[in-house]
Amino acid sequence: MTQHGFFFDQSRCTGCHTCAVACKSWHGFSPGPVKYLRIYEYEKGSFSNVRVHFQWLVCYHCEEPLCVRNCPRDALYKETIYGAVLIASEKCDGCRICYDVCPYGSPAFESDESGVKAQKCNMCIDRLQLDLKPICVLACPNRALDFGHLRNLVIRYGDIRDLEDMPSSKNTKPSVVFKEHAKKRQLVPYDVEKALTLMMKRDPLPDIFKSIVDVLEVPEGVIGRNRLVVKHKSGDELMRFTRNDEG
Repeated sequence: MTQHGFFFDQSRCTGCHTCAVACKSWHGFSPGPVKYLRIYEYEKGSFSNVRVHFQWLVCYHCEEPLCVRNCPRDALYKETIYGAVLIASEKCDGCRICYDVCPYGSPAFESDESGVKAQKCNMCIDRLQLDLKPICVLACPNRALDFGHLRNLVIRYGDIRDLEDMPSSKNTKPSVVFKEHAKKRQLVPYDVEKALTLMMKRDPLPDIFKSIVDVLEVPEGVIGRNRLVVKHKSGDELMRFTRNDEG
C-alpha cells in the first residue's frame, strides 16, 4: 500500500466553503449536518491583534486510525491501495464509538437520533480510480489544497502535521501535511490607545464604548466563535460552528 494524503495551506484559505459545497454536490447531499468536509472560522485576540482563523477538516485517513481499532462491528477498515479509511455501512449499527474516539470528529450523521449509521469522507476513491483528484482539491479557487502520495507531499511541502488549536497528531498519524498561516505583523505602526480614543467618539451621538478597556479586554462569550471546536454535542451545534457568516 502507498499511503495517499492531503495538503492544506492555511495561508491561502479564505473560508469560502467552495470545497465543502463541491463535496456535498459530488456526493449528492442536501443541506444539513452530513458534512464529509467542514470549514471552521473563528477569531482570536483583541484590538489591534485580532486574527481570523480558517481550518479545513475532513477524515485525514490516519495511518493508525482509532476508529478502525475501536469499532465493535469492524465496520471501518483501511483499504490497501490508497490507504483510505472506509466504512462498510451494512455492518454499522450507529453506536457512534467511531465519533467518540476520533480526535477530529470526522464521522457524520444525518440526525441525532439513536441508531443512525455513520458516514464519512472516502477520499473520493471513486474519482481516484479514474485518475482524478478528490473533488475538494480541484474545487478550491485559491489552490489551498493538494492530494497525492503522502511521501511526495512531505517532500514538496514539508512535514508539519499539527496546526495551532488542532488535536495532536501523535496517536493517529493523520495522512495530511499543513502549511500554517504567516505570523501577523503590523504594516503601519500607530498608537493603539490614541486610535481607540478617536474611534470612541462620534459626536453628537453617544460614545461607541465607555472605555478602551472594553475593546482591549473582550469578555468571554461576546465573540460567538473564539476557539476551534471540532467535536460537537448535536447536529445543531455542528451547523453553528461550521456556518459561513458571509452567506
